[in-house]
Amino acid sequence: MTVVDGTLGGGGHTRLLAEIVGPTGRVIAIDRDPEAIKRGADELAELPIRFAQANFCNLPEVLDAVEVDKIDGMLLDVGISSDQLADRERGFSFESDGPLDLRFDPTEGEPAWRLVNRLRPETLADLIYEFGEERHSRRIARRIAQVRERNPIESAKEFAKLVASAVPRKTTQQKRIHPATRTFQALRIAVNEELKSLQVALERIPHRLKSGGRLAVISFHSLEDRLVKKAFRSPQVWKCLTSSPIEAAADEVARNRRSRSARLRAAERI
Repeated sequence: MTVVDGTLGGGGHTRLLAEIVGPTGRVIAIDRDPEAIKRGADELAELPIRFAQANFCNLPEVLDAVEVDKIDGMLLDVGISSDQLADRERGFSFESDGPLDLRFDPTEGEPAWRLVNRLRPETLADLIYEFGEERHSRRIARRIAQVRERNPIESAKEFAKLVASAVPRKTTQQKRIHPATRTFQALRIAVNEELKSLQVALERIPHRLKSGGRLAVISFHSLEDRLVKKAFRSPQVWKCLTSSPIEAAADEVARNRRSRSARLRAAERI
């Protein structure tokens, strides 16, 4: 049995998959983040895992490189990993004194700090609204424009405070999450082209899954979940195994706060 973890991250899911397939099976672990690949290769060296630094939308190329035609299953845990949040040098955390980078692969694309310093306020507002579903996007963009006129925006911590200062304090959103959450999400999605990658992956993965093979996707916001839901509605390609997304139970949320927004959907290749 050959399965793919398209989002290695901290390696928790990869380890479990390796234990399931056993010594005669194989897991191929993919991640865009070179630090995740390096850490996984060190910590999971004793397990039957092949590692590849790549975007999961490039699954066919990864499989060709290891001479695998079809796979039995694939998992995507879409979004940011706990290890990335803990890395204070890459700007994923609101408390990071490091640059507002937000790239999964720091060698590709444009860092977020450059984006917020160069885009016109109107364009920035549209980006924050579209990818972050942030209803205060225009207020935030105007505030960014005001601040960057004096000094370029650089650190994640500085940017989080700036966004918080633009959002009205007595909002439902602020009671639930940090006021900069949706703006950080929007910028991260933009610099990594996350929705485009997911869309391409959902189109390409079925061609490399065996008949009866399964794809499971864990998403963390509605933009991702909509793409997955739409893809799994194709009766010529998929038999949907989850009529509605599976959410974390209360005890799991108590153990892992990040799981509160997780949505799992799964489908079987026709």
